[in-house]
Amino acid sequence: MEKGLVSIITPCYNGAKYISETIDSVIAQTYPKWEMIIVDDGSKDNSADIVREYEAKDERIHLIQQKNAGSAAARNNGIRQCNGQYIALLDADDLWKPEFLEKQIAFMKKRKAVCVFCSYERIDGQSKQILHPTIAKKKITKKDMRVMNQIGCLSGLYDCSKHGKIYLREELKSLRDDYAYWYDIVALEDAAYGNPEILASYRVLDTSTTGNKKKLIRKQYQFYRTHLNESVPEAAINVI
Repeated sequence: MEKGLVSIITPCYNGAKYISETIDSVIAQTYPKWEMIIVDDGSKDNSADIVREYEAKDERIHLIQQKNAGSAAARNNGIRQCNGQYIALLDADDLWKPEFLEKQIAFMKKRKAVCVFCSYERIDGQSKQILHPTIAKKKITKKDMRVMNQIGCLSGLYDCSKHGKIYLREELKSLRDDYAYWYDIVALEDAAYGNPEILASYRVLDTSTTGNKKKLIRKQYQFYRTHLNESVPEAAINVI
């Protein structure tokens, strides 16, 4: 583990349309000590070729290729091979503001926390802001996370120097696996702290799980029942 290094884990499946914009948002970071591990999950487009061009220009960017196995397996592959004290998950179509890492690390040190997250805006396929921003709560606990996922995946930062690496649960088949990941991290010390600043942009697409409300509701209910072992009434109330 390299102290001060941020390992950015980015799973990519047919992400050619947005991956350049995502990588550019990382390169623009005011905090320079990072490595970006992009795991191509058996893409059928030219995602890997685009990443290779960046890899050739910036030694902090690394491409890993694997057979298609889902985002959870891709993220775990990246986490296994990363070297950073800090771990962040950034999907291949989401974006960070230039000061994301600098401000989140400073916020983490101020709070003396192992996990922090931030507020984020939502954007469409043309990178235009839509809906209202999601504002981070000041502090969340494991109890809060049992009700709903309070940490936008692109907004979280985990310091693994104390508790070691945490991996995603591949048995969830890449649906709500990010929820389980952040739940497991929050449970380590029963606390995570939210930075109210909007430091990231989450892309909402019609083809995404977020865009498919019926699918999301069903998977959310299954997650409460199977992963958190909640009763039928508890799971139903939390879904509502």
